[in-house]
Amino acid sequence: MLTYDDIKKNEAIKTYILKADESLIALGYTEHSFAHVTKVAETAAYVLSTLGYPEREIELAKIAAYLHDIGNLINRIDHAQSGAVMAFRILDKMGFSADEIATVCTAIGNHDEGTAVPVNAISAALILADKSDVRRTRVRNENITGFDIHDRVNYSVTTSSLTYSEEKRSFVLDMTIENEYCSVMDYFEIFLERMVLCRKAAEKLGVGFRLIINEQRLV
Repeated sequence: MLTYDDIKKNEAIKTYILKADESLIALGYTEHSFAHVTKVAETAAYVLSTLGYPEREIELAKIAAYLHDIGNLINRIDHAQSGAVMAFRILDKMGFSADEIATVCTAIGNHDEGTAVPVNAISAALILADKSDVRRTRVRNENITGFDIHDRVNYSVTTSSLTYSEEKRSFVLDMTIENEYCSVMDYFEIFLERMVLCRKAAEKLGVGFRLIINEQRLV
């Protein structure tokens, strides 16, 4: 049975991730390379394992997470759908079953907030993991005076964690923001839609979602 480790070792996949991120570098986007997809895979696994999902579903969530941004190789616009089509060909060629290919491609095709719907547990876990990866190290622009709003928001986040609260029956995204670089309003200007999507993803998993910024609950 093919695994997440098999995906990570695949040289073609490594190339697609690298080249997709090169396109985003040219467009001025934050980091979408191996650090991002690995963190998203680990967080998606945490989400499902915390809720007691079967090991194979957790493995498929990690695979979907690792592949979720390869569509940027083609174009940033509709990259979720492009990535799903690319993943179909990759996984089919590797010998994955039709059922597992369908599950992974559905998750990838439904991760971008413009068109996403958490249609199953794996897509929900991918959404939560992807949208919660906000951190200073994703910023590649070394000129602070030239930061756009995405740079400012990510650079302002000094700590960020997604954890599950048994007491509240919710996943909690807890962040510390330095207001010197970004206001809470700046965060909501670009992330409100993502946070609403996270809430819907959590609901699909039968739990809640909370956003805490600088010790204040906002969602």
